[in-house]
This record gives sequence, C-alpha cells and structure tokens, in this order.
Amino acid sequence: MEILETIGFDLGHGETAVAKAIVESIEPPQMLEINNKKNQITALGWHPKLGYLVGEQALIQAGVTQLTISFKQKPNNDPKYRETISTFVATYYRLLQESKQVEGREGSYFYIGCPSGWSVSDRTEYQKLLQEAGIPRLNVVPESRAAFMQAKEAGKLEYDKLVASVLIVDIGSSTTDFTLVKSLEEIPIDFGSNTLGASLIDKAIFARTLANHEQKALLEKVFKEYPHHQARCELACRKAKEDYFSNEQLYSDPESFARGFESINEQIYFIPQVNKLMMEEILNQPLLELGHHSWVRSFSDSLTEAKEKLEKLGIVPKLVLMTGGASRMKFTHVLCQEMFPEPETLLRPDPEPERCIAMGLARVGRWDLRAAAFKQEVNQLFTSNKLKGLIERHIPELIESLTKPLADGLIVNAVKPALKDWQKNKIRTLADLETSLIGRAEQWLKSDASGNVSDERAVQIINHQCASWFSNKIQPDLAAQTDPICRKFQIPRSSLRFEDSIDPNFVNPELQIGDAILAETVAFIVNVVIGGGAVASIITLILTGHLTWPIALVYGASVMAAGMELNRKTVQEVIKTNVDVPSWIRSNFLSDKKIEDMCQQIKPELEKVLQEQLTANQEAFDKLIVKVEQGLQNSLSTKVQSCIILIQ
Repeated sequence: MEILETIGFDLGHGETAVAKAIVESIEPPQMLEINNKKNQITALGWHPKLGYLVGEQALIQAGVTQLTISFKQKPNNDPKYRETISTFVATYYRLLQESKQVEGREGSYFYIGCPSGWSVSDRTEYQKLLQEAGIPRLNVVPESRAAFMQAKEAGKLEYDKLVASVLIVDIGSSTTDFTLVKSLEEIPIDFGSNTLGASLIDKAIFARTLANHEQKALLEKVFKEYPHHQARCELACRKAKEDYFSNEQLYSDPESFARGFESINEQIYFIPQVNKLMMEEILNQPLLELGHHSWVRSFSDSLTEAKEKLEKLGIVPKLVLMTGGASRMKFTHVLCQEMFPEPETLLRPDPEPERCIAMGLARVGRWDLRAAAFKQEVNQLFTSNKLKGLIERHIPELIESLTKPLADGLIVNAVKPALKDWQKNKIRTLADLETSLIGRAEQWLKSDASGNVSDERAVQIINHQCASWFSNKIQPDLAAQTDPICRKFQIPRSSLRFEDSIDPNFVNPELQIGDAILAETVAFIVNVVIGGGAVASIITLILTGHLTWPIALVYGASVMAAGMELNRKTVQEVIKTNVDVPSWIRSNFLSDKKIEDMCQQIKPELEKVLQEQLTANQEAFDKLIVKVEQGLQNSLSTKVQSCIILIQ
C-alpha cells in the first residue's frame, strides 16, 4: 500500500505529542489529539474496567490502580520498562486509529524521536522495541534533526543558515543534547553520560516539598505502598515549575508562588510551590545525579564543553537553535547567549517547543519520502538512456558549428600567412610553401594556447563552440526533462539547470584534431593551394613553355636544346622543389587580391572536408557522448544534494 502520511511521534520523558503530514502536500503538519489535547503527559495507567489509559486520562480517571510516568530511557532488557514503552505506544496507536486521525497500517509511516546522543545501536534496539507495539512502518530518528527540519520549513532558517553551522540545544525532561548541523549534516556532540534533564528540577521541588511537609512520614509510607500517588505528586511539582517559568516576573514577589496541587485523600494534600528565591536555591543546589553539581552549573559546563569542542573543529555556529520543553526557562537563553554572543551567533529559541519535535518528525518523514522520490526521478534520467539520446541527437549540430570557425581559423592562421610569405619571397620554393602550409596548419590545430590574445587557436574554438552548443542545444532539452521534476517537488527550476557558465572541460570532446583528420585536412589545403589557383598557374606556365627559363635553370640549356622529354609529374615535382620564382613574377601572379579570392574560393570546400572528416571521426564523438553523459550525471547528482534541502 502507498504511504499517504507521515506521523511524527514525539514520545518524550515528560510529554508526548503527535503530528501528521500528508506526503503529497507541503502544508504544515497537523497536530493530532488524544483526550482532546494536543500534548499529553507521558503517563500510562491501568484501570481494571477500562484497561490501559494514557496521558491526562490516566491521571484523572478514578479507579486507576497502576500509574507510570516519565519512563522514556535508553533501551535495556528490563521487562517492566519494555512492556511499559510498547504498551504506551500501542495504546496511543489504537486511540489514533479509533478516532480516524491516522490511516493506520501500511498507509501511515511513523517517525519517532530519540535523543541525539543515542548511538546507532541504541536507535536500532529502540526501533525493534517500538515495533512490538504493532506499528508496521516505523523509523527512529534524532530529535535534533526534527528540530532543524521544523525550523527550516517553518521559515525560521534562511538558506545561508541552513548550509552553515547550526548548534541545536535540545533541553528535554531527561537529557540535554547538543547537535551540530554543518552543511546539512548532523554531528552529535557526545558528552558521555547525559543526565542533565529538566525532570531533575521537578524532583528537587518534590524533595523540598516532601521534606517540609508536616505529614512527611505518612506520605513516604503512602508513596511506598502506592507508587502512583508519588507519580501524581511529581507531576504537581512539574506543573509548579512550568507555571513559574511561564511568568517569572510574576513570581519575583516573595509573596507570590507558582503552585501545583495533588490530593492524596480528603485529609492529605501535596502542594508544591516555588517563587524566584526558592527556584534560585533549587537551581543552584548540588544534585547527586549531576555529580553534586547544581543544574545551572552543569548546564553552563555543558555549554563550555560544547564551545570547546566546536573551537577544536574551527567552528563558530551561525545560529544556536534552542528546543525542548525546558528551553522555555529564560536563564538557559541567557547562558547560551553569553557563551555564543552576537553578532557572530544568533540565538533562536523555538516559540512552541512542546510541538516542535512532533511537527519536525512529521516533516522529516515527509521529507525523507519526497527526497527519495526526487532522487529516484532524477536517477531515472540516468538509467533510461534519455541523457545519452539527448546528447546524440545534437552531435550533427555540434559538428556543423565547428566546421565554419575551424575553416576560418585554418585560412587565417595557415593558408593566408603561408601564401603571403611566398608572395614576399620569404619562402624560396613551392615545396617550401607546402611545408610551411603543413607546419602552420598542424601548429594551429594542435596548439593549446597562443602568445597573441587575438590569435584564437583551434582548441579555444572547440571549447567555445562546445560550450555554446551545450548552452543552446543540450541545456534546453535537459531543462525539458528536469523542469517537470522541479515543479512536481515544488523547488525552483534553476535547481537542476546549468544556467551559469559551463566549464569547457565538461563538454570538450577532446578532439585534439586527431591525426587522421589532420592529415586529410592538410592534404586538401595543400592540394587546393599548390594544385589549383594562382600558384598552380605558375607551374602550368612553366610546363607549357611560357616560362622556359626556370627549366633551363634547373636542367641546363643543353638538356633543353637536346629536346629531352620529361615526365610531366616528375617535372612538376622538380619545379616545386627547385624553382625559385622571381619576386616580380610572384607579386604579379599572386597579388593580395588574388590571395583573398583564393581563400574565399577554397573556404566552402574546406568546410565540407572538415565536416566530412569530423563526421567520420565517430570515436571522438562517442567519447564526447560518454563524457558529457557522465559529467551531467555527476553534476546533476551534486545539484540534487545541494537543492534537496529545499524539498518540503
């Protein structure tokens, strides 16, 4: 069955919240309700007639004989712990299905959070335990990842913050976790045993209230015989703490108190109360669980250790993101800001920490599924041969775009300079002209660079034309394939486009004008220039007797007089090799205008020869197709990793 929704299940030590995100939507997740409340005390109760109850109902329902609270911890082999966790999750799951708030079964994918400090093996074991609750599709992810995703998608993090360094401080009921998110990757900052949770404050209030209670001995006996009464009293302490930190200014008056209330029976009441003076004493008193350090001291030490670890990595976080229900305690904001001062680091406490993780988990689940689908669609471009076909289709246009500038370059850099040198008597014989043509053509075609900026070499032309070909031919067709993917996942089309400048090495076919192309092209130039046009007419005049003196110079007058018959081809070669045509004849037969006319005449044929030779050089373009295809795959894969964070 298709996954329709992701369920963010924030099973916290103190409170539990659940949110739902629709996979095919980018709307914010919806908070789900149990007992008509979006947040529930993490409590599991047993009622002889009603069975298992969770949250507020477990606390207020008369007749509850067993009550367990604050039971989230690292997975272990304690049968009672394992039963409590799996039963709590199973009951929550049943209530969500019965109220039709989730699809259930294969249509719902549950994402359940855990502290960032838990190891991979802890997560795996926790996931196995939770699956015993009967949820078919379930995944355990760090709560810090959920906090980051919630901040990102709720618009609290700009893109530059997303890809920079963000320190997430998650102050929970049982732990305080520090996680660095750098370039979108999570790096838990491990402090070993982490017991710094806000529930220690609840317990300190409980111990203080019990110690000052006029019926202390009786209460201790009741708590021992009926543990669920102690659980309720601890929750009353938690309520007093939360009331205090929700309005600290009100309770700065020594006569004002934040209070909790629990009735043991009609004669015994447990009423914890705190104000500013009392809370300061509690926060600064040594606690056994913290190695006889106070809560404030331990939190400050943890911040110091986090900063030192980051400094060793050479990192100053751009942002400190605070989450977890206990992050509402204002003094934690002050300590964080002192340790990571502005303007280098911005402090961002989450405005709804009690909902942040549940909504973030739902977003993480949706993002995981949509990101995987996004990657799959892009990968289909690779495996379907669409990229290869797209490139192959435009190879003839690339060849056509190369022939004209290459022909122009050969004429300007080889043909014309060689003819000019022969015209000015810098080259002695026609054979020397042929050698000059070959050398100049080879040098221009094979050289990578030129000392003259205006003298564009063949390699530069190929690079330029290939880049232009990619931008004008490949990119539009590629965009026609990638734009629909971007629209489907609602990210900018530019995310998968190559609209910036193209590295020539990316699309250069590395022709290097192979020897076969070089030989054929140069042979054509020599044949046309030496065998045709004004230069050839000089040879013809010599051979037909109109310029007899060069023959005499070469073979001698006596031979001519004897009527020696020479093979025409032999004579032609001899003339090319030995005849040094006088300057006045050269300038007359090969004027500047004739050189220009000759270059214009041979240009179409030269373009044709180049096109034929390039087309025949299939191996080079096969390599180009492979190279561009692999380059596109690598570049698209990189772009996917860069833009995937934009998916919601």
